[in-house]
Amino acid sequence: MPDTLLLVLDLAGIAVFASTGALVGVRKELDVFGVSVLALITGLGGGVLRDVLIGSVPPAALDDWRYLVVPAATALAVFVFHPAFGRMERQIMVLDAVGLALFCVTGAVKADEAGLNVLAASVLGTLSGIGGGMLRDVVAGRVPVIFRGELYATPAFAGALIATVVHHEGYSEWWYALAFAVCLGWRLVALKRGWTAPLPPGIDHA
Repeated sequence: MPDTLLLVLDLAGIAVFASTGALVGVRKELDVFGVSVLALITGLGGGVLRDVLIGSVPPAALDDWRYLVVPAATALAVFVFHPAFGRMERQIMVLDAVGLALFCVTGAVKADEAGLNVLAASVLGTLSGIGGGMLRDVVAGRVPVIFRGELYATPAFAGALIATVVHHEGYSEWWYALAFAVCLGWRLVALKRGWTAPLPPGIDHA
């Protein structure tokens, strides 16, 4: 895939993630700075954590000005036009699933290129997709989404594992599409049908 297209997809995914962080900030009634911080954390957090853990410093998100401008601009747009973004929340959730699928695949490939074993690279690929949202929720004083029963991290790990195996074994790049599709399809079906992860027996699911 051409580097330009990868960059565009990467920035688009960051913008979508940043918009979810900015919406949380608006609903927490934060000022423009707080909204921007949550957007930056959500958009860039997973990739920064991955790069730091594999020793790729400075992280890619801090080495290219576009990676900072995109979530900052997204935060301002949500801050000003938040009623419109709020009405588009369902569409944003679908785009968030696309971003999750994209980031878990590209994150896993980068981790495998760093020489990690298949399991470790898959975990870091998952972290690339879910890390920003986890940081957002912690900073906003919420229990992270992935700990509230939503099927979010599991599809990301499945996609990351497939992508890692494809890269590690040198299979055709077309197989990355399978990794992307598994994560995206699983997440979208879970959203539509309300699937959740199992809770301990006897726990009230309400």
